[in-house]
Amino acid sequence: MTYVVTTPSFSGPIELLLQLISRHDLDILDVPLNPIVDEFLAALRDDTVGVEVDELSEFLLIASILLEMKSQRLLPGRDDAEPDEEFVGWEERDVLLARLLDLRTYAAVADAFVSLFDRAGRSFPRLRGINDGFVVQPPDLLAGVTPSALALAYLRGIEEKPVAVVRLNHVTVDAVTVAETVVSLAQRLPSLGPLSFRSLTNALTSRIEIIVHFLALLELCKMGHVTLGQGQTFGDVDIVWVDGERGVDLGGVDTYEG
Repeated sequence: MTYVVTTPSFSGPIELLLQLISRHDLDILDVPLNPIVDEFLAALRDDTVGVEVDELSEFLLIASILLEMKSQRLLPGRDDAEPDEEFVGWEERDVLLARLLDLRTYAAVADAFVSLFDRAGRSFPRLRGINDGFVVQPPDLLAGVTPSALALAYLRGIEEKPVAVVRLNHVTVDAVTVAETVVSLAQRLPSLGPLSFRSLTNALTSRIEIIVHFLALLELCKMGHVTLGQGQTFGDVDIVWVDGERGVDLGGVDTYEG
């Protein structure tokens, strides 16, 4: 804090004023406190001067100490007490409080030990150990191990392990090609007339056959042999053969196999 006070007998920081009075270099009766407080209040009311909370609390502390020191000098009927003696009393009080806290800590630790001793007093230790004739013998880990068995185990460990092979010769996979389906539909659709995709694939049992038939129809539509239409969303797909020829060029047909 750098708050400067101006009095008839002193001009400077308020902390220095407190130090001079504490060292008896300046008499507290020669320092009027009213102008000091008025100047500080005027600084608080001034919007251009900002006062931090720390500065305000420090000024209040120093001003209260000065006010207490001056009141003790002015009030009659009381023994004069030196400021140093008062500070010594405060230090002794702090020492007593610190000792009290230490004593409370030791008392809490003592209570904890009493609780542990009480809990241990309800337990009974084992008084007898293992019988004198009882001997613990660990098992022989090399019992029954011969050099030949050890050599065979080593050979089994270093031999090359066969690679696992998954054979699929017993699995039958039905291959359905788009090219073959395009040829089949080109031969069937002219004679069937307009029909829906649902009726065309109604006799099919596997999903892959239905997918291949749909791809084949897309190929025929791309080549201009059929037209595909759908009356409504998610409705049946209508198929109409528009080319009179049944021969289809398979040069541009996808060779996908399902």
